[in-house]
Amino acid sequence: MEKAKEFLTVNDEASESVSRLAVRPHPAGIDQILLEDIVLKGIRVDRAEPGLVVCSFKVPPRLADRAGGFATGAISYLVDEVGGAVIHVEGLPMNVSVDMSISFLSTAKPDDELEITGSLLGQRGGYSGTLVLIRNKATGEVVAEGRHSLFGKRTSKL
Repeated sequence: MEKAKEFLTVNDEASESVSRLAVRPHPAGIDQILLEDIVLKGIRVDRAEPGLVVCSFKVPPRLADRAGGFATGAISYLVDEVGGAVIHVEGLPMNVSVDMSISFLSTAKPDDELEITGSLLGQRGGYSGTLVLIRNKATGEVVAEGRHSLFGKRTSKL
């Protein structure tokens, strides 16, 4: 689980670098690392154990949509990343997302403090299912609930 915690943590140098960026629309195909740095900057892993990852996240103004709420694309990205971290096994490549279903149940605004809980629903062979809940810490409201299916090769026991 330390690997999952390390994966979700952005170092100070990267955070400093990203905070100086002027983010404008960009052409398709730009390196995905930029997206990871923009969305994941500021996430804190509070607890990590097999089948469970609990994080805190203060919604930054850069992730607001045109209406001033927490952008659904950023929420989707968090569901993808936290869901993947729940089942990550150190030494193996990250699993591939097969399906995500996200219910957007309420809104969050910049500076809202969120709790993101990712848990394992089950595994069969290389297929895994996770549940990611994003909850507003102040109100207790569920902002989004995501179900995330992933597939990855497992090492042989032979």
